[in-house]
Amino acid sequence: MTTMVRPRVDVATARDLAEALLTDLPQRWAHTAGVAARAAELCAGLDPADRDRAVTAAWLHDIGYAGPVRDTGFHPLDGARFLRRAGWTARISALVAHHSGACYVAQVRGLHHELAEFPREQSPVADALTYADQTVGPDGTRVDVHTRMAEMLTRHGATSDNARVHHLRAPDILATGARVERRLHLAALAA
Repeated sequence: MTTMVRPRVDVATARDLAEALLTDLPQRWAHTAGVAARAAELCAGLDPADRDRAVTAAWLHDIGYAGPVRDTGFHPLDGARFLRRAGWTARISALVAHHSGACYVAQVRGLHHELAEFPREQSPVADALTYADQTVGPDGTRVDVHTRMAEMLTRHGATSDNARVHHLRAPDILATGARVERRLHLAALAA
């Protein structure tokens, strides 16, 4: 009997996979590298056992944009399904599926049932992934959350699915940012 070998939560393997899938999308690759670097910085506020999970998920969060991965056209879902098929852990797949308020956009796209294949984790790791994604611009540069959300709305357009759920998604992302900043503050005080 053959058993499937599941990859460890492995930052180097995640980075290599993201690079292989996203190098044809240079801006997406720059953003992904910036998000991974930002996630590594945010690890001070995480339990040591979760630090590699956060950075691994950061490297993989946008692979759903890659042509070979794209299926539904909704990158969080496409990336999560690809990772599940490739044998990544259920937790990493779910973190990718739900990053940055994906549940709100999935609802208006009619993909909420498909996204529900992956449990939505509400944890410091999920918060770190979303905050890293929402504090790095498309070109990989550091931005604040408000600037990132404004850029996203401009890029996607005023009638986009992202704009339609902004009134729900934005408060969630801002609350996530506040939790991450609080954890970082407490970690700095404890150091």
